[in-house]
Amino acid sequence: MIKTVHVVPHSHWDREWYFTTSRSKIYLMHNLKKIIDLLQENSGFEVYTLDGQLSLLDDYLAWRPEDRTIIEQLVKEKKLIIGPWYTQTDQMVISGESIVRNMLYGMNMSKKFGPYMNLGYVPDSFGQSAAMPQIYKEFGIEDTLFWRGVSDDDVKQSEFRWRGEDGSVVNAYQIPAGYYIGGDIPEDEERLKNYLHKDPYKTIWSRSSTNQVLFPNGFDQAPARENISELVDRMKTIYEGEFEFKLSTYVDYIESVKEQHPELEEIAGELLNGKLMRIHKSIFSSRSDLKKLNTQVQNYLVNVLEPLLSLSQSLGFDYPVEVVKEIWKLMFENAAHDSIGSCVSDTTNEDVYLRYKQARDLAENLAELKMREIVMHLNTNQEITATVFNVSGRPKSGVVEAEFYVPQLDFAIKDEEGNQYYYTITSAEDQTNYILGQGNVLDSTKEVYRPQQVYKVAIAIQFENLPAFGYKNFYLDLEANTHRVQSISTKQSIENEFYIITVNENHTLDILDKVTGRLYKNQAVLEENGDDGDSFNYSPPRKDLIVRSSEFVPKVEVTTSEILSELSLSYLFKVPQNLEKRAKGVCDTDLPIVLKVSLKADSPMIEYVLQVDNRFVDSHRVCIRFNSEIASQFSKADHQFGSIRRPVVRDEMALWQLEPEKWNEVPIAIETCQSFVTLDNSERGVAVIPKGVREYEIVGERYDTIRLTLFRTYGFMGRENLVYRPGRASGETVIATPDAQCHKHMEFEFAVVYYQGDMNSYGLAAKVSDYLKVPQVYQYSDYLNTRLRFTQFPVKKYLAVEHSLFQLKGTALLSVVKKAEERPGYIIRVYNGDYKQMSQLDIEFVQKPTVLEIVNLKEDKKEEIILTDTTLRLPALAHNKFITLYVEF
Repeated sequence: MIKTVHVVPHSHWDREWYFTTSRSKIYLMHNLKKIIDLLQENSGFEVYTLDGQLSLLDDYLAWRPEDRTIIEQLVKEKKLIIGPWYTQTDQMVISGESIVRNMLYGMNMSKKFGPYMNLGYVPDSFGQSAAMPQIYKEFGIEDTLFWRGVSDDDVKQSEFRWRGEDGSVVNAYQIPAGYYIGGDIPEDEERLKNYLHKDPYKTIWSRSSTNQVLFPNGFDQAPARENISELVDRMKTIYEGEFEFKLSTYVDYIESVKEQHPELEEIAGELLNGKLMRIHKSIFSSRSDLKKLNTQVQNYLVNVLEPLLSLSQSLGFDYPVEVVKEIWKLMFENAAHDSIGSCVSDTTNEDVYLRYKQARDLAENLAELKMREIVMHLNTNQEITATVFNVSGRPKSGVVEAEFYVPQLDFAIKDEEGNQYYYTITSAEDQTNYILGQGNVLDSTKEVYRPQQVYKVAIAIQFENLPAFGYKNFYLDLEANTHRVQSISTKQSIENEFYIITVNENHTLDILDKVTGRLYKNQAVLEENGDDGDSFNYSPPRKDLIVRSSEFVPKVEVTTSEILSELSLSYLFKVPQNLEKRAKGVCDTDLPIVLKVSLKADSPMIEYVLQVDNRFVDSHRVCIRFNSEIASQFSKADHQFGSIRRPVVRDEMALWQLEPEKWNEVPIAIETCQSFVTLDNSERGVAVIPKGVREYEIVGERYDTIRLTLFRTYGFMGRENLVYRPGRASGETVIATPDAQCHKHMEFEFAVVYYQGDMNSYGLAAKVSDYLKVPQVYQYSDYLNTRLRFTQFPVKKYLAVEHSLFQLKGTALLSVVKKAEERPGYIIRVYNGDYKQMSQLDIEFVQKPTVLEIVNLKEDKKEEIILTDTTLRLPALAHNKFITLYVEF
């Protein structure tokens, strides 16, 4: 059967890689101008696909705004194919909300030019998340085209059906040998005659389910092949009777396949098979310092900033949409597969860091302004207030940490009804001269409270029943005292209602679960070993040496109070300085590590902070191990919009052992999560909640231990012949990355919970989600209304001292509350976080909505909801399902 070859002119345009964004943008300006000219000339160059990411037009038009009109014309004529993404996002490390917003922004911006490519086009992402089919479907996308993650062991044909974790199914089309396979069409006549008879074509095209085959013409940062129409004409003559050729698009190719109604196989779940192409399975921990920033800023945007802005808007304040878009665009640029992977040069990582810093600074300062606007309008006469914003969907109690500027260390914290709340100060610094010496007082004649002394303190306050999605005002009573002083203890243990944690004779921790009486021995074992990998992959050295915390006697310090107890273990590890000394077993270099463990009143979460001085050691990895004592075949973790179960040993490992020479990567079971990983059975479980690097592996002879990667370091962008990745280097071998050795002081946070029952009966996903939605505390007093925070004039006080917008009741989890993109109301998205269990949710609004709709991810109406009262009962959500609402009040 004659095959129709769809020649698709395109370029895969990394915004940065071994080069910086600046270099990429300069060449984009140059190359895209040529493409525009070619498309205008009508000389046979008919169509061009712009890599599925609208950010390229953003970059181009910033410097060539005069070309906007002609670009709009070319897009409307379907000569220049754009969208649907803003940037080519990673799918494994990035959050669900980031992925959704990336496509939403890409589609909305594309619409301003004309039609966009309604296709899940991800030519180079390092694996495909099992959440993507549902996301695609909710965007109105039925088809996805990608390269990495599927091999001939998974599916025989290059076209198949892909079922996501929630059950949604999309049509999938694989570019079996990569998006660049047609980028090197030879000009020489003799070479051209044999070109399509060789691999990869003779192999990959035999896997096609129809006679329609794909021939992407382009590669990374490539200029357009100006004579592509001439080359296609020549191939038509050379291969007459064997192939037909047409200049095409990805969508045209897919439609041609569909017209033949092939019977397609179906595969399911995450697509992370690295046999035929590399997926860089352990990229989750490359440049751990930047991965930590991604986790923090991502969480802050979704769990703090956008809900706060929504609450603020509900009270009559503005929602600065364009600022939020700028923050998200910075995050989208960092979400591109190479950027978030950190498989880039040191210079490029400097750009990545700067974008995180800008996004974080903009987000934190915008949140501060909005909290201040609300607080200044509260109808209270108290001199020193502390307003707590709980933007989770449920009432909240527990210990909240904050930073205050207080006139004395002993005082009482009270609410407007006079109820008292206990607190502990964990550090204090006299800043009287600095705070009281601030300028910019707008009215020096106004009588205001001015203390004699001011301390900057770190404070932990035990609150009760904070209103759901709202705020509550508290104040400092200087005449009373609810301070619970933290004292130094000679014991080597700490305790709260849930646990007793003790330093044992192995210099690790024994943790007694007081609820069940079960003692978990030798927990929090620190493990240091070598890393012979590069920016793409962790890989163990062929001669490794493992050093554990049990080998060293730590200095133990304990402080306790009713509110917060802390245990500090200061280790001085002796480790090999580099891989050469590691191979010889020489431990000659200091690696100081402090592991701090905290217990808060009434909290089942054990909180950890690891501080490390990593200035003197090269090419190594530090992990921490928690033994669940549950022999396991599977771990459970959360991914985007739900939970997923993964084997502790990948099924592909048996296939690799039979024919390792056929594999691009060893199918290791180093995995990532969004916010937790757990091992459990019907009676109990242990979960680890990373707040920095989110990479784990299940280890131990019985696969009963969760090993969390804290950080790893390496010295080159790319290296050859790794244990976990044989053969050629993935990146540039000549590019050293000394900054990736992370020679500096670093800090990483995480938490652990030991629970009863399995994860569903305990409500683990809900507890973790609630735990990560940290209440924000805003202290206000006239003595702080100076240059320190930027001076503001007094305003009318009319807001209630306590407020709530809505409350969730049920088991579904709140993903985000934000302003709708193109309408005045709010988007509320919830999902089922449990594993293989239905989830129910009621939303109790404080006032009846005037508009209430179920919408898709484009925020278009799917169904109108009419309420008879203020309570909405959502349809039951199946495993991994999410639902999006549009609400106006």
